[in-house]
Amino acid sequence: MTTYVLTLSCPDRMGIVHAVSGFLLENGGNIEEAAQFNDQATGLFFMRVQFVVTDENPEAKSQAMRAALDALAAQFDMRWQLHDAAQPMRCAIFVSREGHCLNDLLFRWKSGLLPLDIRAIVSNHRDFYQLAASYNVPFHHIPVTRETKAQAEARQYEIIQAESAELVVLARYMQVLSDDLCRKLAGRAINIHHSFLPSFKGARPYYQAHERGVKLIGATAHYVTAALDEGPIIEQDVARADHTHTVESLTAVGRDTESQVLARAVKWHAERRVLLNGHKTVVFR
Repeated sequence: MTTYVLTLSCPDRMGIVHAVSGFLLENGGNIEEAAQFNDQATGLFFMRVQFVVTDENPEAKSQAMRAALDALAAQFDMRWQLHDAAQPMRCAIFVSREGHCLNDLLFRWKSGLLPLDIRAIVSNHRDFYQLAASYNVPFHHIPVTRETKAQAEARQYEIIQAESAELVVLARYMQVLSDDLCRKLAGRAINIHHSFLPSFKGARPYYQAHERGVKLIGATAHYVTAALDEGPIIEQDVARADHTHTVESLTAVGRDTESQVLARAVKWHAERRVLLNGHKTVVFR
């Protein structure tokens, strides 16, 4: 038995669910989980189906299903992806000197809570090489300066390609990616911003929040785009604050929120639950 996840999006019209159900019936698929959404603002239809197929030749079956999906896509102007749910998503994690999100992701991964295959940790500092070694994950120290940024990013991308990483997680990586690298990683790079976007973009958001006397602080996990801190949002959460909080105590509370928000976003992405919808996302939780 092989479990697959099918995700798709297309212009909304009658007969899409019927056609997908027919495809699953013809291929002996037994639905375990299904979710769909019709965005009336854009006229787009989104769907995620998890199903099981029993076949003695899984590779041949997969090829046959992909051929059938190509024909279905041509009929409905459909974008689709089909994945073996048992295969963990290959991942690279980028980090600078704040290690709370990295540590949280590594612990959840080793505990079996994230369907990932973490292939590399990349950092512009050496602070976490011992942490990486303790989890037996290769650590790549790539310093970044204004003069060496292009060469550093070229090396980073080489690592991503060599590890066939489907996902890049910026776990408090405090370097702005170039427009070129953002384009190369479109839809597969997740950043955690230590603020409830769109408030307090850019650097030092906890200082900005403290200055404004906020009563809620938050964190935002979003896809990386060339526009700083403006990529499609996957997940957000908040924690309460009051007049007694200092910048340091706000930061401590915020770090816990960041770790939880990033972990949820990474998990949903790895489970193929997040579909891009222009500047927004559809998240089938």
